[in-house]
Amino acid sequence: MPEFVDRSPPGECIFCRIMRNELPAAHVHEDELTLAFMDIGQVTPGHVLVATKRHAATLLDLTQAEAAAVMQTAQRMASAQQTAFSPDGITLLQANGAAGGQTVAHFHVHVVARHTGDGVSFAWPRKEPGAEVIAGYAARLREALG
Repeated sequence: MPEFVDRSPPGECIFCRIMRNELPAAHVHEDELTLAFMDIGQVTPGHVLVATKRHAATLLDLTQAEAAAVMQTAQRMASAQQTAFSPDGITLLQANGAAGGQTVAHFHVHVVARHTGDGVSFAWPRKEPGAEVIAGYAARLREALG
């Protein structure tokens, strides 16, 4: 599993420094709650990161307004990618915690323009535990929701 690359105190991580223009980044879009900028590790041409301006390590640390704003900005970036790069598809990726694949401890979404044969793959071991087990999982989640 990947480990967090940046273990800086909250507000001092690499993305926070980008927000304050202390580190260079190719900005694409900015609004009150989000900043979209080019990923320096381009998976495909046009690979954009949408991050919250406020430091929030994971999805669980966001406000509802921030969560909505990130998705709205991600949608705008996907639309721009469609126009600029004519991809065959678009992948959104958001990871939380090292075990989830998160490498920078500041909430962000990858917006990746996809082309047939681009070599990018997302694979996981699919499990089919059966309807009764799945119903049990759903019951646990409903209970957690209150």
